[in-house]
Amino acid sequence: MLKVGVFGAGHLGKIHIQQWQQVTGAILTGFYDPDDAQADAVIAKYGVARYADMDTLIEASDAIDIVSPTTTHHDIAKKCLLSGKHVFIEKPLAYTLDEGMELVQLVKEANVKCQIGHVERYNPAFLAVGEQLIQPMFIEAHRLAQFNPRGTDVSVILDLMIHDIDIVLSLVKSPVKRISASGVSVLSETADIANARIEFDNGCVANLTSSRISLKNMRKMRLFQRDAYIGIDFLEKKTEIIRMKAGGVPAGLMDIPLETGNGEKKLISVEMPEIAAINAINMELSEFASAIINDRPVRISVYDGYQAMDVAHQILKKMSLHNELHNV
Repeated sequence: MLKVGVFGAGHLGKIHIQQWQQVTGAILTGFYDPDDAQADAVIAKYGVARYADMDTLIEASDAIDIVSPTTTHHDIAKKCLLSGKHVFIEKPLAYTLDEGMELVQLVKEANVKCQIGHVERYNPAFLAVGEQLIQPMFIEAHRLAQFNPRGTDVSVILDLMIHDIDIVLSLVKSPVKRISASGVSVLSETADIANARIEFDNGCVANLTSSRISLKNMRKMRLFQRDAYIGIDFLEKKTEIIRMKAGGVPAGLMDIPLETGNGEKKLISVEMPEIAAINAINMELSEFASAIINDRPVRISVYDGYQAMDVAHQILKKMSLHNELHNV
Protein backbone atom coordinates (compact mmCIF):
# COMPACT_ATOMS: atom_id res chain seq x y z
CA MET A 1 0.00 0.00 0.00
CA LEU A 2 1.19 3.50 -0.84
CA LYS A 3 1.59 5.47 2.38
CA VAL A 4 0.47 9.10 1.94
CA GLY A 5 0.91 12.07 4.27
CA VAL A 6 -1.00 15.34 3.89
CA PHE A 7 0.35 18.81 4.71
CA GLY A 8 -2.47 21.27 5.35
CA ALA A 9 -5.88 20.76 6.97
CA GLY A 10 -7.66 23.88 5.75
CA HIS A 11 -10.74 23.88 3.52
CA LEU A 12 -9.12 22.03 0.60
CA GLY A 13 -6.85 19.98 2.85
CA LYS A 14 -9.88 18.47 4.57
CA ILE A 15 -11.32 17.48 1.19
CA HIS A 16 -8.03 15.84 0.20
CA ILE A 17 -7.87 13.95 3.50
CA GLN A 18 -11.41 12.68 2.97
CA GLN A 19 -10.67 11.61 -0.61
CA TRP A 20 -7.39 9.86 0.26
CA GLN A 21 -9.40 7.57 2.52
CA GLN A 22 -11.20 6.37 -0.62
CA VAL A 23 -8.25 5.99 -3.02
CA THR A 24 -7.54 2.38 -3.95
CA GLY A 25 -4.00 1.25 -3.24
CA ALA A 26 -3.25 4.10 -0.81
CA ILE A 27 -3.35 4.45 2.95
CA LEU A 28 -3.38 7.78 4.76
CA THR A 29 -0.43 7.91 7.16
CA GLY A 30 -1.55 11.14 8.79
CA PHE A 31 -1.43 14.90 8.40
CA TYR A 32 0.47 17.95 9.60
CA ASP A 33 -1.06 21.36 10.34
CA PRO A 34 0.14 23.89 12.93
CA ASP A 35 -3.41 25.16 13.53
CA ASP A 36 -4.83 23.30 16.55
CA ALA A 37 -8.46 24.12 15.76
CA GLN A 38 -8.20 22.85 12.18
CA ALA A 39 -6.30 19.78 13.29
CA ASP A 40 -8.83 18.90 16.03
CA ALA A 41 -11.67 19.18 13.49
CA VAL A 42 -9.95 16.72 11.14
CA ILE A 43 -9.19 14.24 13.93
CA ALA A 44 -12.79 14.37 15.16
CA LYS A 45 -14.34 13.97 11.71
CA TYR A 46 -11.97 11.61 9.92
CA GLY A 47 -10.07 9.86 12.71
CA VAL A 48 -6.70 10.61 11.09
CA ALA A 49 -3.45 10.80 13.03
CA ARG A 50 -1.95 14.25 13.49
CA TYR A 51 1.84 14.53 13.30
CA ALA A 52 3.41 17.24 15.42
CA ASP A 53 6.65 17.15 13.45
CA MET A 54 7.01 17.66 9.69
CA ASP A 55 10.08 15.46 9.30
CA THR A 56 8.43 12.54 11.09
CA LEU A 57 5.45 12.59 8.73
CA ILE A 58 7.72 12.78 5.68
CA GLU A 59 9.80 9.86 6.96
CA ALA A 60 6.66 7.76 7.62
CA SER A 61 5.24 8.33 4.11
CA ASP A 62 6.00 7.25 0.54
CA ALA A 63 4.28 10.30 -0.92
CA ILE A 64 3.27 13.71 0.40
CA ASP A 65 0.23 15.75 -0.64
CA ILE A 66 0.92 19.47 -0.12
CA VAL A 67 -2.33 21.42 0.38
CA SER A 68 -0.88 24.17 2.55
CA PRO A 69 -0.76 27.92 1.71
CA THR A 70 1.10 28.73 -1.53
CA THR A 71 3.85 30.56 0.38
CA THR A 72 4.83 27.26 2.07
CA HIS A 73 4.83 24.99 -1.01
CA HIS A 74 8.51 25.37 -1.85
CA ASP A 75 9.95 24.66 1.58
CA ILE A 76 7.75 21.63 2.23
CA ALA A 77 8.23 20.19 -1.26
CA LYS A 78 11.99 20.70 -1.07
CA LYS A 79 12.14 18.74 2.20
CA CYS A 80 10.14 15.92 0.64
CA LEU A 81 12.15 15.79 -2.58
CA LEU A 82 15.48 15.78 -0.76
CA SER A 83 14.11 12.78 1.16
CA GLY A 84 13.24 11.02 -2.10
CA LYS A 85 9.47 11.22 -1.62
CA HIS A 86 6.85 11.55 -4.35
CA VAL A 87 4.90 14.80 -4.10
CA PHE A 88 1.51 16.13 -5.10
CA ILE A 89 1.48 19.95 -4.93
CA GLU A 90 -1.75 21.92 -5.05
CA LYS A 91 -1.70 24.75 -7.59
CA PRO A 92 0.14 26.99 -7.99
CA LEU A 93 3.41 25.06 -7.87
CA ALA A 94 5.17 27.70 -5.75
CA TYR A 95 5.04 31.35 -4.74
CA THR A 96 7.90 32.66 -6.93
CA LEU A 97 9.35 31.58 -10.26
CA ASP A 98 12.75 30.92 -8.68
CA GLU A 99 11.11 28.59 -6.16
CA GLY A 100 9.23 26.86 -8.97
CA MET A 101 12.36 26.34 -11.07
CA GLU A 102 14.23 24.89 -8.08
CA LEU A 103 11.42 22.37 -7.57
CA VAL A 104 11.56 21.42 -11.27
CA GLN A 105 15.28 20.66 -10.85
CA LEU A 106 14.80 18.80 -7.57
CA VAL A 107 12.09 16.57 -9.06
CA LYS A 108 14.42 15.69 -11.93
CA GLU A 109 17.30 14.92 -9.57
CA ALA A 110 15.17 12.88 -7.17
CA ASN A 111 13.62 10.90 -10.05
CA VAL A 112 10.24 10.77 -8.33
CA LYS A 113 6.66 11.47 -9.38
CA CYS A 114 5.42 15.03 -8.93
CA GLN A 115 1.93 16.11 -9.92
CA ILE A 116 0.47 19.61 -9.73
CA GLY A 117 -3.14 20.02 -8.59
CA HIS A 118 -4.67 21.78 -11.57
CA VAL A 119 -7.95 20.03 -10.86
CA GLU A 120 -9.91 21.59 -13.75
CA ARG A 121 -8.11 19.18 -16.10
CA TYR A 122 -10.22 16.52 -14.38
CA ASN A 123 -13.47 18.45 -14.58
CA PRO A 124 -16.00 16.12 -16.28
CA ALA A 125 -17.14 18.94 -18.60
CA PHE A 126 -13.56 19.32 -19.87
CA LEU A 127 -13.02 15.55 -20.06
CA ALA A 128 -16.22 15.29 -22.14
CA VAL A 129 -14.43 17.07 -24.99
CA GLY A 130 -12.41 13.85 -25.14
CA GLU A 131 -10.50 13.08 -28.29
CA GLN A 132 -11.98 15.96 -30.29
CA LEU A 133 -9.45 17.64 -32.55
CA ILE A 134 -8.81 20.87 -30.65
CA GLN A 135 -7.04 23.59 -32.64
CA PRO A 136 -8.49 26.80 -31.20
CA MET A 137 -7.72 30.17 -32.76
CA PHE A 138 -9.65 32.22 -30.19
CA ILE A 139 -10.37 31.34 -26.56
CA GLU A 140 -12.49 33.28 -24.13
CA ALA A 141 -12.67 32.36 -20.44
CA HIS A 142 -14.56 33.85 -17.51
CA ARG A 143 -13.82 32.65 -13.99
CA LEU A 144 -15.81 34.70 -11.50
CA ALA A 145 -16.25 34.03 -7.78
CA GLN A 146 -17.86 35.68 -4.80
CA PHE A 147 -15.42 37.18 -2.33
CA ASN A 148 -13.87 34.81 0.19
CA PRO A 149 -10.91 35.87 2.38
CA ARG A 150 -9.44 32.39 1.86
CA GLY A 151 -6.87 32.54 -0.93
CA THR A 152 -6.21 36.28 -0.81
CA ASP A 153 -2.58 35.65 0.16
CA VAL A 154 -2.00 35.69 -3.62
CA SER A 155 -3.51 37.74 -6.46
CA VAL A 156 -6.55 36.58 -8.42
CA ILE A 157 -4.10 35.56 -11.17
CA LEU A 158 -2.46 32.87 -9.01
CA ASP A 159 -5.68 32.09 -7.16
CA LEU A 160 -8.21 31.72 -10.00
CA MET A 161 -6.90 32.63 -13.45
CA ILE A 162 -4.10 30.07 -13.24
CA HIS A 163 -6.72 27.34 -13.73
CA ASP A 164 -7.58 28.75 -17.16
CA ILE A 165 -3.93 29.48 -17.98
CA ASP A 166 -3.14 25.79 -17.43
CA ILE A 167 -6.11 24.65 -19.55
CA VAL A 168 -5.18 27.04 -22.38
CA LEU A 169 -1.51 25.96 -22.37
CA SER A 170 -2.59 22.31 -22.50
CA LEU A 171 -4.72 23.02 -25.59
CA VAL A 172 -2.58 25.48 -27.57
CA LYS A 173 0.60 23.76 -28.66
CA SER A 174 2.48 26.94 -29.49
CA PRO A 175 4.87 29.33 -27.71
CA VAL A 176 3.47 32.50 -26.13
CA LYS A 177 4.24 35.52 -28.30
CA ARG A 178 2.78 38.48 -26.41
CA ILE A 179 0.85 39.20 -23.20
CA SER A 180 -1.11 42.27 -22.14
CA ALA A 181 -3.04 42.60 -18.89
CA SER A 182 -4.77 44.90 -16.45
CA GLY A 183 -6.17 44.38 -12.98
CA VAL A 184 -7.39 46.14 -9.86
CA SER A 185 -7.12 45.53 -6.13
CA VAL A 186 -10.51 46.23 -4.54
CA LEU A 187 -10.96 44.32 -1.28
CA SER A 188 -7.53 42.82 -0.65
CA GLU A 189 -3.88 43.83 -0.93
CA THR A 190 -3.48 42.02 -4.27
CA ALA A 191 -5.46 42.18 -7.54
CA ASP A 192 -9.06 40.97 -7.11
CA ILE A 193 -10.19 41.35 -10.73
CA ALA A 194 -8.05 41.05 -13.85
CA ASN A 195 -8.10 40.56 -17.60
CA ALA A 196 -5.29 39.10 -19.69
CA ARG A 197 -4.81 38.70 -23.43
CA ILE A 198 -2.35 35.99 -24.45
CA GLU A 199 -1.20 35.81 -28.06
CA PHE A 200 0.53 32.71 -29.40
CA ASP A 201 2.98 32.24 -32.27
CA ASN A 202 0.42 30.18 -34.22
CA GLY A 203 -2.05 33.09 -34.22
CA CYS A 204 -4.29 31.86 -31.40
CA VAL A 205 -5.49 34.51 -28.95
CA ALA A 206 -6.79 33.77 -25.43
CA ASN A 207 -8.77 36.39 -23.54
CA LEU A 208 -9.02 35.50 -19.84
CA THR A 209 -11.06 37.32 -17.18
CA SER A 210 -10.99 36.42 -13.49
CA SER A 211 -12.68 38.05 -10.51
CA ARG A 212 -13.13 37.14 -6.87
CA ILE A 213 -15.50 40.02 -6.10
CA SER A 214 -18.45 39.02 -8.29
CA LEU A 215 -22.09 38.69 -7.26
CA LYS A 216 -22.34 35.25 -8.83
CA ASN A 217 -20.02 32.38 -9.62
CA MET A 218 -19.07 31.56 -13.20
CA ARG A 219 -16.47 29.21 -14.72
CA LYS A 220 -16.91 29.14 -18.50
CA MET A 221 -14.57 28.72 -21.44
CA ARG A 222 -15.39 29.11 -25.13
CA LEU A 223 -13.13 27.74 -27.87
CA PHE A 224 -13.44 28.91 -31.47
CA GLN A 225 -11.66 27.14 -34.32
CA ARG A 226 -11.90 26.77 -38.09
CA ASP A 227 -14.72 24.22 -38.05
CA ALA A 228 -16.21 24.33 -34.58
CA TYR A 229 -17.29 26.17 -31.46
CA ILE A 230 -16.81 24.37 -28.14
CA GLY A 231 -18.40 25.70 -24.96
CA ILE A 232 -17.35 24.31 -21.57
CA ASP A 233 -19.14 25.20 -18.34
CA PHE A 234 -16.84 23.98 -15.57
CA LEU A 235 -19.30 25.02 -12.84
CA GLU A 236 -22.53 23.57 -14.24
CA LYS A 237 -20.71 20.58 -15.78
CA LYS A 238 -22.04 21.12 -19.30
CA THR A 239 -20.34 20.93 -22.71
CA GLU A 240 -21.60 21.79 -26.18
CA ILE A 241 -19.88 21.30 -29.51
CA ILE A 242 -21.20 23.05 -32.63
CA ARG A 243 -19.69 22.14 -35.99
CA MET A 244 -20.27 23.21 -39.59
CA LYS A 245 -20.45 20.17 -41.87
CA ALA A 246 -20.87 19.68 -45.60
CA GLY A 247 -24.21 18.31 -46.78
CA GLY A 248 -27.69 19.39 -45.76
CA VAL A 249 -29.33 16.18 -44.50
CA PRO A 250 -29.82 16.28 -40.71
CA ALA A 251 -28.59 13.14 -38.93
CA GLY A 252 -29.90 14.03 -35.50
CA LEU A 253 -32.60 16.04 -33.75
CA MET A 254 -30.16 18.88 -33.04
CA ASP A 255 -28.76 19.16 -36.57
CA ILE A 256 -29.75 22.35 -38.41
CA PRO A 257 -29.66 22.54 -42.25
CA LEU A 258 -28.22 25.74 -43.75
CA GLU A 259 -27.99 26.99 -47.31
CA THR A 260 -25.16 29.42 -48.08
CA GLY A 261 -25.42 32.41 -50.42
CA ASN A 262 -24.01 30.42 -53.35
CA GLY A 263 -26.55 27.62 -52.90
CA GLU A 264 -24.16 25.26 -51.16
CA LYS A 265 -25.83 23.10 -48.51
CA LYS A 266 -24.26 22.93 -45.07
CA LEU A 267 -25.24 21.43 -41.76
CA ILE A 268 -24.87 22.95 -38.31
CA SER A 269 -24.29 19.94 -36.07
CA VAL A 270 -24.96 20.45 -32.35
CA GLU A 271 -23.52 17.90 -29.92
CA MET A 272 -24.13 17.75 -26.17
CA PRO A 273 -21.67 15.11 -24.91
CA GLU A 274 -22.72 13.01 -21.95
CA ILE A 275 -21.04 14.23 -18.77
CA ALA A 276 -19.69 11.46 -16.55
CA ALA A 277 -20.34 11.56 -12.81
CA ILE A 278 -16.73 12.14 -11.74
CA ASN A 279 -15.26 13.44 -8.51
CA ALA A 280 -12.39 15.47 -9.96
CA ILE A 281 -10.29 15.55 -6.77
CA ASN A 282 -10.66 11.82 -6.21
CA MET A 283 -9.68 11.21 -9.83
CA GLU A 284 -6.55 13.38 -9.70
CA LEU A 285 -5.38 11.80 -6.43
CA SER A 286 -6.16 8.30 -7.69
CA GLU A 287 -4.20 8.93 -10.89
CA PHE A 288 -1.27 10.26 -8.88
CA ALA A 289 -1.25 7.13 -6.70
CA SER A 290 -1.55 4.92 -9.79
CA ALA A 291 1.34 6.73 -11.50
CA ILE A 292 3.56 5.91 -8.52
CA ILE A 293 2.39 2.31 -8.10
CA ASN A 294 2.57 1.48 -11.82
CA ASP A 295 5.47 3.81 -12.71
CA ARG A 296 3.53 5.86 -15.25
CA PRO A 297 3.81 9.55 -16.16
CA VAL A 298 1.53 11.93 -14.27
CA ARG A 299 -1.07 13.93 -16.22
CA ILE A 300 0.10 17.35 -14.97
CA SER A 301 3.85 17.41 -14.45
CA VAL A 302 5.98 19.76 -12.37
CA TYR A 303 7.06 21.41 -15.64
CA ASP A 304 3.40 21.95 -16.62
CA GLY A 305 2.95 23.62 -13.26
CA TYR A 306 6.00 25.79 -13.85
CA GLN A 307 4.81 26.84 -17.32
CA ALA A 308 1.46 27.96 -15.91
CA MET A 309 3.31 29.86 -13.17
CA ASP A 310 5.61 31.49 -15.72
CA VAL A 311 2.68 32.83 -17.78
CA ALA A 312 0.87 33.90 -14.59
CA HIS A 313 3.89 35.91 -13.46
CA GLN A 314 4.25 37.48 -16.91
CA ILE A 315 0.62 38.58 -16.56
CA LEU A 316 1.35 40.00 -13.09
CA LYS A 317 4.27 42.02 -14.52
CA LYS A 318 2.19 43.37 -17.41
CA MET A 319 -0.59 44.23 -15.00
CA SER A 320 1.81 46.12 -12.77
CA LEU A 321 3.21 48.08 -15.72
CA HIS A 322 -0.29 48.89 -16.94
CA ASN A 323 -1.28 50.19 -13.49
CA GLU A 324 1.86 52.33 -13.25
CA LEU A 325 1.22 53.91 -16.65
CA HIS A 326 -2.38 54.72 -15.74
CA ASN A 327 -1.68 55.63 -12.09
CA VAL A 328 -4.02 52.92 -10.81
